[in-house]
Amino acid sequence: MVELFYMGGSLFMGVLTLLLMGIVAITIAQFIALFNGKAVDVSWVKSIGLFALVFGVLGQFIGLYSAFQSIEQVGQVSQALLAGGLKVSSITSMYGIVICLISYLLWFGLKMASAKMIARQAV
Repeated sequence: MVELFYMGGSLFMGVLTLLLMGIVAITIAQFIALFNGKAVDVSWVKSIGLFALVFGVLGQFIGLYSAFQSIEQVGQVSQALLAGGLKVSSITSMYGIVICLISYLLWFGLKMASAKMIARQAV
């Protein structure tokens, strides 16, 4: 896992990891607020997850641009080298998709917990 982090580029992977930690922290804070009887805004979790997805795709496009720029300078390259560059550039997108999926699962859990709390307060 650590080698994938460095292969994906420490800048993009670091920002994506910070976004994941932010999603988890916001979710925990929202659950605590829910259990204390306060109203919560659950849309933040989903929005940050979507941002992580877009940021991961941006990382992939920047990686592809760099790879194609290097290929252009060198001239002819082997297919294996090209495939390796495409594989490495996809790491940030995959990480962004995983973060987005996690955020949507947490958002769904928050939304269900919020609905149960509202139903309890109505009774």
